[in-house]
Amino acid sequence: MAPKDALLGTLKVCIMNLQSDGNVVTDSSAHLPSCCELLEFILRKGLQQPVLSLVHRDYWHCFELLPQYDSCGSFSALALALDQSRGCKKLLGPQGRGRYLLRLALSRRGLGRFVTHLLHTPRVLEWYSSSCSILRNEESVEPFMSLLLVLSQMDFQLEIENCSFLDESWLLPVCEIYETVPCRELGMVLRYSSVFLAPSLRYLRGRVFVLELLPGSQAQVDRALCPGDIIDEINGVSLRNSKNGQAGVVLSRLKGLPLSLRVLRWRARDGSSYRPLIKLLRELRTENPTLDLGLAPSAPPQAGPHRPPASSTLCLRDGRIVYVLQYLGKANIGMCGGKEVLQQAIPQVLQRNLPSKEVYLDLKETHLICTEKSSNTELFQHHYPEISCVGRFGKPDYTIFAFCVADSPETHLAPGFCCVALRTNLPAECEELVCRIATGFKHTEWFV
Repeated sequence: MAPKDALLGTLKVCIMNLQSDGNVVTDSSAHLPSCCELLEFILRKGLQQPVLSLVHRDYWHCFELLPQYDSCGSFSALALALDQSRGCKKLLGPQGRGRYLLRLALSRRGLGRFVTHLLHTPRVLEWYSSSCSILRNEESVEPFMSLLLVLSQMDFQLEIENCSFLDESWLLPVCEIYETVPCRELGMVLRYSSVFLAPSLRYLRGRVFVLELLPGSQAQVDRALCPGDIIDEINGVSLRNSKNGQAGVVLSRLKGLPLSLRVLRWRARDGSSYRPLIKLLRELRTENPTLDLGLAPSAPPQAGPHRPPASSTLCLRDGRIVYVLQYLGKANIGMCGGKEVLQQAIPQVLQRNLPSKEVYLDLKETHLICTEKSSNTELFQHHYPEISCVGRFGKPDYTIFAFCVADSPETHLAPGFCCVALRTNLPAECEELVCRIATGFKHTEWFV
């Protein structure tokens, strides 16, 4: 059955993208945050709030009230997952616990069973509106459960302990484990703390930030820590929501023992700042003007005046997954719009040296829409039959693609064609976009 709700259609596309990433889904998958966010939207859609209550009801509260025992009287898998979510000290509210529960369910291939349990519990299901909830719509719930079945057959290998930012965001930081043996010469606890870690730790909003490393200290030599990083755990003891001095107290208890530190990096995987940390890093810089967060990673080689900085290439917008690209411009190419003109047409666009624009590209079922990110202004909209050809530029790095469309000037002359060029961040994504546009209309000529 075809999905009747726009969220289900978007979730289907997202699951297909996850499957295209490989047999195993990890936290490094670019499509994982969008998939989790869509699942969350669906579980929240139509959830009604109590009239006389100060507590905001979330899907976590729905799962929490489900029966805890299975038909055999044993503790259910849902109950075990709920207990693990409640017991995680890094989670502060129902949003974080609900997200943690979803990640557990995906890892254990149990999300479909959990939702089925909810559907068979009338007193909880009644919290959802019958008019707009997917869970109470007979035409929508069946395709939703089919999509959950597909997810249950996929291999999710997620780092469950990396959960300290789930209260704020589905985007997770880079998490690394650093282990060291005890050093006899470090002796006293205070010296042990200051020489290994830093002379300065900052407790900010319940997180332990590294501000400075002593030159020549073990952490600096090993490059284990960097100013701006967060110490999330020490030997399994969480420092989330910790108060001043708590890290020193934990270290004093572990004097002479091997240390295992869970470190959250302030840099994201693409080298940019981890977005949920930007405000906190600014606050640290305001307090400590001399704070050095380290050199930025080396920039990729420049491929021309339009080379954009690395950034997220997918995002959720109005319930749909869209691409974040660089619009390079367009150029009139005459009366020929076949695929053979692209290798000459794309350089015509680049030679105009127009400033690139960061845009959203939404590939719908019948047409595509390009919207400027900064102003939300629609730049163009083309139905697939209007596109005569699509392909990617063969050099230097296969991240530029373009398509030709009929250009109808305000004259009585026969219309010509124009070439519209855009840039992605990755060659694989460039190829994906070319294929998706080409398959939008089966008669469109394309090449890769």
